[in-house]
Amino acid sequence: MKTNASPHPAAQLCEFAATLSFKALPPEVVARTEELFLDWAASALAAKGLHPIPQFEAFAHAMGPNDGTAEILVNRSRSSAYFAAWVNAASSHLVEQDDLHNSSVLHPATVVFPAALAAAQDVAASGPDLIAAAVAGYEAGIRIGEFLGRSHYRIFHTTATVGTLAAAVAVGRILKLSPAQMVHALGSAGTQAAGLWEFLRNAADSKQLHTAHASASGLAAAYLARQGVTGAQRILDGTKGLAAGMSSDAEPAHLTDRLGSRWALLETSFKFHASCRHTHPAADALLAVMQREHLAHSDITSVVTRVHQGAIDVLGAVGIPTTVHQAKFSMGTVLGLIAVHGKAGLEEFRDHALSEPAVAAFRDKVSMILVADVDAAYPQRWLGRVEVTTRAGTTHYGAIDEPKGDPGNTLSRVELEDKARRLVRFSGAANAAEVDALIARIWGLHQAPRISALL
Repeated sequence: MKTNASPHPAAQLCEFAATLSFKALPPEVVARTEELFLDWAASALAAKGLHPIPQFEAFAHAMGPNDGTAEILVNRSRSSAYFAAWVNAASSHLVEQDDLHNSSVLHPATVVFPAALAAAQDVAASGPDLIAAAVAGYEAGIRIGEFLGRSHYRIFHTTATVGTLAAAVAVGRILKLSPAQMVHALGSAGTQAAGLWEFLRNAADSKQLHTAHASASGLAAAYLARQGVTGAQRILDGTKGLAAGMSSDAEPAHLTDRLGSRWALLETSFKFHASCRHTHPAADALLAVMQREHLAHSDITSVVTRVHQGAIDVLGAVGIPTTVHQAKFSMGTVLGLIAVHGKAGLEEFRDHALSEPAVAAFRDKVSMILVADVDAAYPQRWLGRVEVTTRAGTTHYGAIDEPKGDPGNTLSRVELEDKARRLVRFSGAANAAEVDALIARIWGLHQAPRISALL
C-alpha cells in the first residue's frame, strides 16, 4: 500500500518560497520588484505628518528601542525590525497610492516590503536577498488571496488577513527558514490574520492598523519559527483553518497555481489616482467620455457607474465622507474631483474633496449599479463602465477595460520616478536630491551587497 502522499498545497507553497533563489528569477521579475519597491517607498514617505501616522510613530517610540537595526522611513529614526515594519506598513497604506493585485484583491507592497526591508536591515541581507524575499511574499500572498476567494473580501480586508501570511513568507525567506520552518511561520501568521471592513462606516483609522499589524505580526511569526515555535500545519485548508472560518468559495488549487512559471508579481497594478482602486475604472471611463465629448462638469446631470459587487461592498459604506481618507472610498467624490479638476491626486483630495461645493454637487450626481458582465469579469479584470447624461439631454457611454496602472496599461520607469517625486514632494519627507539618490539606490537594488538605510 502507498504511504507517500503528496505534500498538501500550503506545504508545496512553503517549499517554493523557502527555496526560491534570486538566480531563478527572470530579469523582468527582478526589474518589476525594484519598481514596486520604489512605488512602495514613495507611498510610505508621502504619509509623513498625516493623521494617524504620528500616532503610530509615538506608539513605536514608546514600546520599542530608539536605536534598533531597522529604519522608520517617515521620521528617519531607528527601531526594532518589528516596530519599523509596524510604522512603515501603516504609512505606506495611508495615501492610497500603493499597488494592487487584481484577482487576489490584495495590496502586496504595503505588507510585504515593510517586513522584508526591516528583516533585511536587521540581518544585513543583500539586495538580491531582499528581492527574492519580496517575490516570495508576493507569490505566496497573491495565491492565498485567490484561494480565499470573493466571499472572503466581502467581510474581511484581504490585505490585512492575507497580508500577515505574505509578510511571514517574505521574512522567512530573508531568515533562510527551511520549508518545514516556513510552514510553522505560515501557521503562526495565519492564526493572527485579522481585519474587518466595518471601519469604513465611521471613517475609523483601522485601515492603517490593518497593515501595521499584518506586516509586524508576519515578521514576528517568521522570527518565532526560526526560534523553534511551531504553528498549525494546515492553517489554510484545515477543518478549522482560514478557509473554514473566512471563506465560502475557497479553491485550494490556487495555492500552487504554476509555481515558478506564473510570476503573479508581474500582474500587479500601480495606482494612478490617489483613491480606492475600486474607483479607478469608473474614473478613467468618465475622464475619457469628458475628453471625447468636450464636456465640462457643469454640463453633466448624472453619472451611472456600472460596477462589480466588490465595489458596492466597499464603496457603498461611504455616503457623505467626513475625512480625506474616507473621501477616497466615495465613488461620487472621486468622480467629482475627476470632473471638476481633471484628476484625483493627493493635492486634489487635500484641497477640494471635503470643502469644494462643485465637487460635492457632482458627488450627488453619481450612482452605482451592479452589472452582470462587469461583475463576472471581476476580480481578474476591473472594468470601467459609465453612462453620462448631460443637460442637453444626450447620453454618452464610456468603457475602459484596463485602467491606468494595470499590467496592460502600466506605468513606465519614467512615470514611476515622476510619481515618486510627486508623492515625496507632497509631504516634504525628503528633498529633491535625496529622492534622486533614493531612486538610484533602488534601481541598483539587484547589485547591493547589503541593505542599509534608504535615507
